[in-house]
Amino acid sequence: MARVLILGYGNPLRSDDGLGWQVAVELFRANRSPDVEVLPCHQLTPELAEPISRAGVVLFIDCAKQGVPGQFRCDELPWQKGSGSVSYTHDLSPGALLELASQVYGCCPRAYLLTICGLSFGTGETLSPLAAQQLPKLKERVRQLIAEHLAESAVAS
Repeated sequence: MARVLILGYGNPLRSDDGLGWQVAVELFRANRSPDVEVLPCHQLTPELAEPISRAGVVLFIDCAKQGVPGQFRCDELPWQKGSGSVSYTHDLSPGALLELASQVYGCCPRAYLLTICGLSFGTGETLSPLAAQQLPKLKERVRQLIAEHLAESAVAS
């Protein structure tokens, strides 16, 4: 069972929109821990509820479309059981996936949304300089969250 699940999502052919997917691919290639599972995704789909339900913490990585271009944010996702109904579509929000994991599997982990606000969403495979310069900060926060969660899990067991 992966204690930390990382879901990086976006379209890698739409410049900054591919940020989450690109980061997840890099983390997937570098991951050597059996306690960390990394899934690069083009979008969030209902099938992800099952691996979410098995995790102790989920890190969603995405490119924000609203805000100050280049701004990095890391927010814990507020969630309460029964917080709303889930629309079963092919594209879900992180909150809807957490709700789905709870409804179907009876489990919902802590979750964080890590974003960098993008500038360029046109056709292209490279990130804008504003988004790219924030990648080290985002990756460092991912490493911190993984370390914090694994340390908490070791103490609890």
